[in-house]
Amino acid sequence: MDLSTTQLLGAPSPSSSFTNSWTHDVFLSFRGEDTRYNFTDHLHKNLVQRGIRTFIDDELPRGEEISQALLDAIEGSRCSIIVFSENYASSKWCLDELVHIIQCRKSKQSQSQRMIELDK
Repeated sequence: MDLSTTQLLGAPSPSSSFTNSWTHDVFLSFRGEDTRYNFTDHLHKNLVQRGIRTFIDDELPRGEEISQALLDAIEGSRCSIIVFSENYASSKWCLDELVHIIQCRKSKQSQSQRMIELDK
């Protein structure tokens, strides 16, 4: 599968301040135990190689609840890619991320955030 930046992110509207409005182009949500060192790692590397600013949670400390830094990264990302792996739904952390991604998408502040489905 080969997605262009425009297909992934959509073309910026002429009235948007595209370069300044988002901290990241893409937020990657995934179950680390399932995909961190295979699919997600390859996806992250390919996005970065194409100049797509991609957030991947590889340095944030784990805790009981989702951290504010992670919530900020979700809110500051133009779109989210959720890698639904076999054990994704068994992780409270992943489900909390997913809920926040959906809430951001529904909110008026993040109406342009997109969710993208990738088929096998």
